[in-house]
Amino acid sequence: MCGIAGWIENGCRMVERGKTLKAISETLERRGPDENGTYINGDTALIHRRLVVIDRENGKQPMSARHRDVTYVIVYNGELYNTAALREELRADGFHFHGHSDTEVVLKTYIKYGVRCGERLNGIFAFAVFNTKERSLFLCRDKIGVKPLFYHLYDGGLLFGSEIKSLLASGVVQPQIDEQGLHELFFLGPARTPGCGVFKGISELLPGECALYKNNRLTRKTYFSLEAREHTDSESETLEKTRALLTDAIERQLVSDVPLCMLLSGGLDSSVIVKVASLYNRSHKLGKPNTYSVEYRDNARFFTKSKFQPNRDDEYIKLMSKNAGTRHTEVLLDNTLLADALYESVDARDLPGYVDVDASLLLFCREIKKDYTVALSGECADELFGGYPWYFDRDRLFEDCFPWSRKQDIRRFILKKGVLPHGEAYVRQRYLDTVNAAPKLPQDSKENARMREMFYLNFYWFMQCLLERKDRCSMFSGLEVRVPFCDYRLAEYAYNLPWELKAWGGREKGLVRKAFETLLPQEIAWRKKSPYPKTHNPVYFEACAKRVEIILNKKNQLTELLNKEAVRQIIRHPEAVTEPWYGQLMQAPQILAYIIELDYWFEKYKVEIV
Repeated sequence: MCGIAGWIENGCRMVERGKTLKAISETLERRGPDENGTYINGDTALIHRRLVVIDRENGKQPMSARHRDVTYVIVYNGELYNTAALREELRADGFHFHGHSDTEVVLKTYIKYGVRCGERLNGIFAFAVFNTKERSLFLCRDKIGVKPLFYHLYDGGLLFGSEIKSLLASGVVQPQIDEQGLHELFFLGPARTPGCGVFKGISELLPGECALYKNNRLTRKTYFSLEAREHTDSESETLEKTRALLTDAIERQLVSDVPLCMLLSGGLDSSVIVKVASLYNRSHKLGKPNTYSVEYRDNARFFTKSKFQPNRDDEYIKLMSKNAGTRHTEVLLDNTLLADALYESVDARDLPGYVDVDASLLLFCREIKKDYTVALSGECADELFGGYPWYFDRDRLFEDCFPWSRKQDIRRFILKKGVLPHGEAYVRQRYLDTVNAAPKLPQDSKENARMREMFYLNFYWFMQCLLERKDRCSMFSGLEVRVPFCDYRLAEYAYNLPWELKAWGGREKGLVRKAFETLLPQEIAWRKKSPYPKTHNPVYFEACAKRVEIILNKKNQLTELLNKEAVRQIIRHPEAVTEPWYGQLMQAPQILAYIIELDYWFEKYKVEIV
C-alpha cells in the first residue's frame, strides 16, 4: 500500500510549486515510509509515497510506460489480486513487463482498456494515470471502496489524494465546514455520506467509480455496482461456491515479498481466514502462520456480558491458534494510553471517528508493524452475510431508519436548543437515497426485498466506516491490512442470496458457518457473534470525563454548539445512555470520547464554520 496525490492546473508551472508539492508529499509519509517520488510535466504533478510489499526494484513510482506515441504515468495505491492472469493476458497482446509489480500491470491494463480498465481489476486500489498527449488525468477507485481517493475540483484545476490532509496542504482547499459538514459530524458521524469529504469542497470517488479530467472538466462514471439477479444455485452448490469464492480470495491475498501475519479474534470471520491460510502454508511448505490479537489491561476484571458482547475472546483465540498451529501474540493495551491515542486517531482519519475503536486499532497496528508489513483481517463478513443483530430482530429489521443509529435523540440532546434544526431531516434523506437505490427483482418477497435494502445500507454506510477505520489506522503506522471478505465476486454473490440460505439454521452468517464448519472447531464455527473488543475498565471513562470537563470550560466553536449541562449529565449518569450513539457499543464513554475528538479536530485543523 502507498499514498498518492496529484495536482493539475491549467496554465500553471508545477515546477515553481516545489515547496508546496513537498508539503503535500510529507502528509503521506506514514502511508509510504519506504520511498517517495514526484513527477512534474508542465501544469501537472503526480506524487507517490511507497510502502514496499512486492518487487522493490521494479515497482518504483511514479511509473511511466510509452505505448505507440503516448507516454502514460501512474501513481497507484493498493494490491491487485489477479495480477498473474492479467499479465499473461497482456503479454498475449504484445505488452512487455520489466518486473513483477502489480503497478505495471495496472498501468498497462489502462493502456489497453482505457476508462473501462477498472472492470478488469480484482483488488483494493486507488490510482491516477496521466496521458501526456491528451493532457488528461484518469482516476479510479476499487469496486468495494477499501482504498480512499479524495479530490477537490475548482475553476481551472483538480487536486486529488489518498487523504484529506494532502488536499489541505495545497493551500487551495480551506479547512471550512458548512451546515452540511456539521450535519455529517453531529447527526451521521462517525459515518459519512458516500462521496462526502465533510470539509467544504472536498469529495471522494465512490466505490466502483472512476473519473476522467480533461479540458478542465471532470466526468465521473460508475464502472461497478451491485445488480439484482435471480439466485439459481441449489443449497449444496451455494455452500460450495461460497466456500470456493472465500477460499480463493484468502489465498490470493497471501502473496507478499515481505513478512505477513493475520489478525485473530477467535470469531468466525478471522478464524476462517487463519485456517485457510494455515492449510495454504502447509501445502506450500511456508511454515506456521503468525497471528495477533488485542486486549485491554484488566478487561477480564471489569467485563460484563451483554446482548451484544456475550463473552470474551481469549479462550476462543487460544483454541483457534492451537487448531491452526499459529505463532500467536497478544497485544495488551493500557487504558490511559487508549485515551491519549484518540488524538492520533483523528490525525489518521482527518476527522472525528470511531473513538476508542479507532484508537485501539491504531495502537494495535503500531505494535504489529514492529515485525510485519502486511496483515489479513476479517472485516466485512457481517455486512455481506447478515451478521448484525438488526437482521434478526423483526421489528428493528423493518424500521424505516438506519439500523445502527435509529434515533437522533442523544445527538440532539448534547446540542444547544436551535442548533442544526434540520439534522433529523438530513439523516432521513440520506437513508431514503440509499434504500431507494437498492436494485430488486419483481419476484422478491417482502423479506428479501428488505434484505437487499439492508445490504445496501450496510455496504455503503456501516462497512465504509469500518473500512475507513481499518485503512487510516493501519496505514498511520505503514501497515498494509488486506480484507479478503471484500472480494467483489463474493459481494456480488452475497447480494443475491435468498435470506433463508444466507441465515442458514436461523443464525447470523449461517451460510459461512455451514460452509466452513468441517474446517473449524465447532465451538468457533457456531460461536455467537462478538464485536471488536472494547475496554470495560472505568479508568477509560474517568480519563475521558476529565478531558471533557476541561473542554466544557473553553469558549470556542465547539462549545458554542454544545449543551454543556446535557454533556455533564452524561458524565454524572452514564448509565442513563441506553441507545448507542452509533453501532452497538458507542455509549456514554464513547460519546465523551467523540467530543474530545471534535474539540481536537476543530483546533488542530483550524476549522472554520461558514
